[in-house]
Amino acid sequence: MSATDVFDRLGLTKYETDAMTELFGLGRTTAPNLAEATGIPKARIYGVLDSLAAEGYVKVIPGRPKEYVARPPAEVLELATENRRQEFEKFQRKIEDASDAFLSEFGPRFEHANEENRPAEELFHVVDVGEPSENGTQRIYHTASKSVRVLSKAFEYLDRIEPAFEDAVERGIDVRVLLLSPQLLTPAARERQADIVSHVTETYPSVGLRYSEKALPWRGTIADPSMEYDTGTAILLVQEDDVPNHMRQAAITENGSFVAGLHRYFELVWSYESVDPDERHANAP
Repeated sequence: MSATDVFDRLGLTKYETDAMTELFGLGRTTAPNLAEATGIPKARIYGVLDSLAAEGYVKVIPGRPKEYVARPPAEVLELATENRRQEFEKFQRKIEDASDAFLSEFGPRFEHANEENRPAEELFHVVDVGEPSENGTQRIYHTASKSVRVLSKAFEYLDRIEPAFEDAVERGIDVRVLLLSPQLLTPAARERQADIVSHVTETYPSVGLRYSEKALPWRGTIADPSMEYDTGTAILLVQEDDVPNHMRQAAITENGSFVAGLHRYFELVWSYESVDPDERHANAP
């Protein structure tokens, strides 16, 4: 992600992004000067600056004319985080305030509609590969209570789900990652995998990591399996290198028996068909 991509994450408009980008370099300035420097129409510049000031990213200095100055970039990021935290807390309070009425109204309807001819539990449901599957993976990390198991070629999507991964590790979740042996990867994938392995081992030393010596028929994430077959969640997709990601789907399951079976496969490969990174390097020709 580039530096300017952060403005998109903050939800800034094109004009707001242009204004902040210029203000960081201009320092203290007036609205007309900023409009001229950025090309933002003068009829819009005051609204843009008022919006940025409301978020706290810009300070307004009284005078004739008023002047504006951006807060330091580090402060902007801290303010953005705090603003989103407050927004979430407001949202959470609204949901909590409405929960009793919502559940009282719709809970009985749902139970009545499903008390007869209740269908068998679905084995899984599907989501598109990409942001939907990554969101599903992050939910698994956030809701895990005991363990998470990962099967992946190179764990190349770690940067997109790392906050959830880090959260699980910090909560003491037993996390193990099984990667495809580097010798089975293309040179580019092998290099990317090496960078990720280095990052994981240095940043998250408690995470177990091994290389599968044979091709993995599927990859995904498993959490909290039970040998009683009554708990667990998993997201998985089969290995289809010839199918582009935008045409693929991932399966999500909460079927305890299915999750236990996936976990059993993971444990067998982990125990009998894999090596740890140090062992592999020691045996390399």
